[in-house]
Amino acid sequence: MKEIKKVMACVDLSDYTVQTVEHALTLVKDLDAEILLFNVIDSSELDVMRSASPYLPGGISVESYIEQAKVDRRQKVQQMFTENFPDNTTKTSIKIDVGMPYEAILKAVESENIDTVVIANKGKSNLLGTLHGSTGEKVFRHSPVPVLSARNRERFIRNQKNRNKEA
Repeated sequence: MKEIKKVMACVDLSDYTVQTVEHALTLVKDLDAEILLFNVIDSSELDVMRSASPYLPGGISVESYIEQAKVDRRQKVQQMFTENFPDNTTKTSIKIDVGMPYEAILKAVESENIDTVVIANKGKSNLLGTLHGSTGEKVFRHSPVPVLSARNRERFIRNQKNRNKEA
């Protein structure tokens, strides 16, 4: 098995972000490894901005929206990390990218020399009937490195019980 030196924790700032980072920290606990906290500004947001920008006061450009979104998200990721893991000593870095989330994740796996990806089994989208969000599913199918699915045991058990009652 390949030595783990760098782990990517996919953080979409959803309810699942903290558990994803917890799993990444647990994975590297006794290793000399670092964690990349990776967030993607979905390019579909930019399509909306392009359509709406002529009608917004001040004519916000897509480029200025991207720059501001990167600053805001970096701050939110840093705040989430500091609040939830104040005693952490693992080397961490934050990267914010733009694009289709699964494509950006897969590109970063290569460009950042990632050894393992940690991604939540659900994210911002709650499409019914999917085992993993569409981003997670595509990353699982196409990643050249191992992918760990971060799950919330209590939430999963509760959902299973509800499904069993309905059946």
